Amino acid sequence: MTRLIKSSSSSFVYFFHVSMTYEKELAAAKKAVSLAVRLSQEVQKSLLQSNVRSKSDKSPVTAADYGSQAVISHVLERELHPEPLYLVAEENAEDLKKDGAEEFLESITKLVNNALASDDSYANSSLSVENVRKAIDHGRSQGGSSGRHWILDPVDGTRGFVKGEEYAVALALLVEGKVVLGVMACPKLENHKSASSGKVGCLFFATEGEGAYVQSLEGDSHPPEKVHVSNIENPEEATFVESSHKPIPIHSSIAKKLGIKAPPLRIHSQVKYAALARGDAEIYLRFTLKGYRENIWNHAAGAIITTEAGGVVCDADGNPLDFSKGKHLEHKTGIVVSTEKLMPRLLQAIRESIEEEIFSL
Repeated sequence: MTRLIKSSSSSFVYFFHVSMTYEKELAAAKKAVSLAVRLSQEVQKSLLQSNVRSKSDKSPVTAADYGSQAVISHVLERELHPEPLYLVAEENAEDLKKDGAEEFLESITKLVNNALASDDSYANSSLSVENVRKAIDHGRSQGGSSGRHWILDPVDGTRGFVKGEEYAVALALLVEGKVVLGVMACPKLENHKSASSGKVGCLFFATEGEGAYVQSLEGDSHPPEKVHVSNIENPEEATFVESSHKPIPIHSSIAKKLGIKAPPLRIHSQVKYAALARGDAEIYLRFTLKGYRENIWNHAAGAIITTEAGGVVCDADGNPLDFSKGKHLEHKTGIVVSTEKLMPRLLQAIRESIEEEIFSL
């Protein structure tokens, strides 16, 4: 069953669908992500390099990563009570239990409470240091093919975040092994509706079978707008995006075979999915080093938003991504995101490039 939600702006009236099956979950997810973004924005404004820590895998982590996860965990648990919360998330509180971490945890707790207090319904729900630590540690679910699991990347693209660049707060819902809902905030992405005012910040959301939408993070007068992937049919005219790390040789080979002459857009995080979902780009390629395992929180929200916008998300063989195998994706090679019109020629170019790489060894 679907309910039509009406929003008005000036003399125009807009309608968008909300699946009654996940209406409550979508509302909770949007509230949780929006509050977490307020926290992350506050941290990014005053972030010093000395505030950036390293995890055991040498990747960077900040108070925003932990604080965002605590906020989202707390809001989901409260908004969806009495349903139990199972959360698959990037962070855990192990490092916050070590000697010398007390001051850092106290600063995170203050950030969490300030973010929650910005919403009237949470004004009187101050959390203790221990509450915050437990909220962070709620993200230890392993996911899988049964039950309901929320999938969270509290600050996707931390390397960009610490430089003041793009990042995303990405949350998705996995039901019986299938992603059915996604909400993603892109605080540094220009809002097309508010471009003339210089405003940035977009909130994308999608529910299975109901399309993908975007609205301003600031909650201005513009209602949610349905987004759709690009209609470009000629691959030579396509724009492709990739991660903001070192250039990947096979990406250049694929682009050359498609006749793409423009250099790639290098963007941090799942903002790449958002760019495709609203037609700013047509191809997203992600080929990583052999042996690297993709985490589901790096793709779940972006994948459903792009798919609901009319895009296709698959591996290099054209198989849909499988989020039902636990915390990591089980796919053969590469992640490929594009439009239905461009995907056949893109997969052909990928196959040819992979074969050439093999023969050159």
